Amino acid sequence: MKILSNGLVIGAMTMASVLGSQAAQSAEQLVWRAGTAKGKITPAEPFWMAGFASRTKPAEGTLHDLWVKALALEDGRHQRAVVITTDLVGFPKKVADWICDHVEKECGLQRSQIMLTCSHTHSGPVLKDALLDVYPLDDKQRAMIDQYTPILERTVVKTVTEAFAQMTPATLAVGMGECGFAVNRRNNVEKEVAAAIAQHKPLKGPVDHSVPVLAVRRADGRLQAVLFQYACHNTVLTTSYLYSGDYAGFAQIALEEKHPDCLAMFAIGCGADQNGLPRGTVEICQKYGNDLAAGVEAVLAQPMKPVGANLHSEFEIINLGFEGNLTVEKLLAAADKGGFYTRAAKHVLQRMLELKAQGKELPQSYPYPVQVWRLGTDQLWIALGGEVVVDYALSLRAKYGPRTWVFGYSNDVMAYIPSSRVWAEGGYESGAFNVYFIAAERWCHDIETRIKAEVERLVARSKSVP
Repeated sequence: MKILSNGLVIGAMTMASVLGSQAAQSAEQLVWRAGTAKGKITPAEPFWMAGFASRTKPAEGTLHDLWVKALALEDGRHQRAVVITTDLVGFPKKVADWICDHVEKECGLQRSQIMLTCSHTHSGPVLKDALLDVYPLDDKQRAMIDQYTPILERTVVKTVTEAFAQMTPATLAVGMGECGFAVNRRNNVEKEVAAAIAQHKPLKGPVDHSVPVLAVRRADGRLQAVLFQYACHNTVLTTSYLYSGDYAGFAQIALEEKHPDCLAMFAIGCGADQNGLPRGTVEICQKYGNDLAAGVEAVLAQPMKPVGANLHSEFEIINLGFEGNLTVEKLLAAADKGGFYTRAAKHVLQRMLELKAQGKELPQSYPYPVQVWRLGTDQLWIALGGEVVVDYALSLRAKYGPRTWVFGYSNDVMAYIPSSRVWAEGGYESGAFNVYFIAAERWCHDIETRIKAEVERLVARSKSVP
C-alpha cells in the first residue's frame, strides 16, 4: 500500500510536471498584439522650460519636437497594458493621476496596467504643480502653464486610445546593449572629467551603462517599435533655450531615420546621480544620442530573446515616511539663501502656517508608487517613482536577474530617491526637498529597505499568477 501510495504521488507529480510544461509551452506560443501612436507636445508659445533653476527666460524656439508615445500591448490571454514615454522632466502626482484615471475609463484598464514614464529632459515645458517655485515666473507664464497642462493631459490620453485602436499581431523580443557616456556626478568633478577620459583614467562611483532594448515586430517581421532605456540625466544642453529631448531625443530621431516605419521610445532608468559628461553643446548632445542609438542598433542586429505572450501587472502605493523636525526657524533660515531657496522656503512656510491655523500638521509621509510587470517567463520590469539613484538598478538586477529592467521617474516624480548609501552620505541626491517643495527635512533612513520590500512583494505576487 505504501509503495502504491508513493507511486500515485510520483505519477501525480509527473502528470503535473507535464501539464505545467505544456501550459508554459502554450503560453510561449501565444501571440502578442501591439499598437503604437504618438502625439506632439511641443508648446506653441515661448514657454518656461523645466529642470534648470538657473534659466532666466522662457524658451526661444525648437531644436526638435517633443512627443508623447504609447505602446499598447495585449497578451495571448487578452491581458492588456500600455507603456507611455514622454519628452518631459516628469509628471507630478496630480497630472499623473488625471491621465491614469481617464486612460482607465476610456481603455478599460486597471491602474497597474498603465506605466507612465518620461525622459527627464531639461528642455521641455514646466507643468502645473511641478517645481513651479523653482522658476521666477510672472503671472503670464503661470497662466500659460495652467492652459498648457490640460492640453498635455488630453494629448496623452488620446495617444493611448489611438495605440489601442491600432493593435495587430506582433512578436516581442529583448536584448541588452551598452553605452558609456554616463558618469557618476557625485563622485567626479565635472570640469575634470574630460581630461580624465582623454588620459584614460578610471572615473569614480557606480554607473549603469546597460541599454535594455525591447523590439516589437509586426507579423511580417518589420520593426514596429523599439523601447529602450538608459540611466543618465537628460541634461547635456545646460545653456539651451530651445525645446528638445536632449540626448534621448537625438537617439530616438536617429533610430526612426534608420527604421522609418518604427516608433522609437525612450524611458530613463535610475539615472538620478548620473550625467552625460562632458556636456554643454548641441554637438556633444547629438553625439551621445547617436552613441546610444548605436548601442540599440547593435542589439537589434543580434539574435534577441523572444518574450512569450504572457503579461502580469502589479501596482501599489506605499507611505514613505519622513524624518527630522521642520520648524519655522529652519524655514526662515533657508529663506535667507536667496533665489529658489527663498521661494521654496516661503512656499513651505505658508503651507505650514495655513495647516497650523486649521489645527493640522504637515504630512509625515508621501504616497510613493511601485509598479512591477512580468512579461513572458523571465522579463521583469520594475517602475519606481521619483529621481532614483543608480544603486537601485544595480542591486535589483543582481537580485532578480539580468532580464530585469528598472525604470526611474515613473508614475510620479516627487523628489530624489536615495539609496541607503546616498542617504548616509547626504548631499543633493539624498532628497533635494528644497527643490521639490516637500514639506519635510529628509526621507526616512530605511527608505531603500521599504521600497525594495514592496518590490519583492509585488514580484512574488506576479510569480503566483499562471
